[in-house]
Amino acid sequence: MWVLGFVSLLMDISSEMIHSLLPLFMVGTLGASAVAVGLIEGLAESTALVVKVFSGALSDYLGKRKGLAVFGYALGALTKPLFAVAPTTGVVLAARLLDRVGKGVRGAPRDALVADLAPAAVRGAAFGLRQSLDTVGAVLGPLLAVGLMLWWANDFRAVFWVAVIPGLLAVALLQWGVDEPARHVGEKRTNPIRRENLRRLGGAYWWVVAVGAVFTLARFSEAFLVLRAEQSGIAVALVPLVMVAMNVVYAASAYPFGQLSDRMNHKVLLALGLLVLIAADVVLALGGHWTTVLAGVALWGIHMGMTQGLLATMVADTAPAELRGTAFGVFNLVSGFAMLVASVVAGLLWDRLGASFTFYAGAAFSALALLGLLKKP
Repeated sequence: MWVLGFVSLLMDISSEMIHSLLPLFMVGTLGASAVAVGLIEGLAESTALVVKVFSGALSDYLGKRKGLAVFGYALGALTKPLFAVAPTTGVVLAARLLDRVGKGVRGAPRDALVADLAPAAVRGAAFGLRQSLDTVGAVLGPLLAVGLMLWWANDFRAVFWVAVIPGLLAVALLQWGVDEPARHVGEKRTNPIRRENLRRLGGAYWWVVAVGAVFTLARFSEAFLVLRAEQSGIAVALVPLVMVAMNVVYAASAYPFGQLSDRMNHKVLLALGLLVLIAADVVLALGGHWTTVLAGVALWGIHMGMTQGLLATMVADTAPAELRGTAFGVFNLVSGFAMLVASVVAGLLWDRLGASFTFYAGAAFSALALLGLLKKP
């Protein structure tokens, strides 16, 4: 579990070093428009969502997770030099698509591998640990990028070359640091996405998928946290530190709450997580001062720590072992599309009714999800 966690940490450092600077690089260095930036990011994330389903199903069919995860991490690492040498936005688009294909390939098999390796009694702690270390990488990557930009006088390409190193280290660590459980002898291969296999996932699993989607509708893109921070009067140069603060809280809380989920009723913990999200939305809706915004962002991070590893644990618990890859792929796909819808709606509300109404709407969706928890699957 620790090795898988550090693999995620290293790859997140590599990816966030680039992603935290990429919009500025495309606009300032390559002369891209904001529309082009949005199109590239939208195409990239949509690609990752679709690939996740097929990679998860393929890992179930093969009975092997590690090989696909290694391939996905390797593809992500090998795209990093393309960003460093990119002369046009077309090359950046190709690099982003390949990078997100890598993320899609590795995501569901890696989560299924965590579930395969972790004893059921500590599965929540295992997912919490991996998520916590992954989020530490999301904190360290932007900080390292900012430090190198200051040191090298805003040399984007030099920073992108440095990002190759942790990416390759992640691949090496996964390849030689993790042993995959052997496939059971005599197990028959079947297509995991055939109708009869999807039926085997059962009502409890689909209830988790539905709750996860409503959770995501309630928790739209974190880009709106950055916009709210900018409105509060925080200096533009310091606004990215708001996301660093959120990820620090997220990283610090994910593992303890993962441990707690092994000893506590999952529905109760999900309900508490929703109450924290409602509190975060209300604070962000009311707050105009930077200290209030920071408090809301911290509550948001606690909510993430309480719920993200827990939802992954619930997917693992409700899906048959031989269909876990498919289960995680479908869960990620549905949640990803819910995030897309939520972010579009949040943007419309922001433009037409203001920031406060956007966060009040998030609180309302959270309350809806809380009501959904009252119905037993």
